[in-house]
Amino acid sequence: MAEFLVTVTVKLFAAYQEVCGFPELTLTLPVGTAVAEIRDRLIAAHPELLPWRDLTRFGINLQFVPGDTPLQDGDEVVLIPPVSGG
Repeated sequence: MAEFLVTVTVKLFAAYQEVCGFPELTLTLPVGTAVAEIRDRLIAAHPELLPWRDLTRFGINLQFVPGDTPLQDGDEVVLIPPVSGG
């Protein structure tokens, strides 16, 4: 049944890392899962992330992608909220 699942590494930055308390996690998800669903799962677990929902950009394997991009086994995903600083 493993052929119906993908395993991805998720790198967390800025607000996501602060709220979740760790810089990286590994998730096993159904084939066809869109990258935005990772953001939505994290927000469901940590509602304080909701202000960043519509501002978060997504990256897969060092390329920016739209939220509806399906994940592939072995992908490295980044969730990038707006970052301020100088």
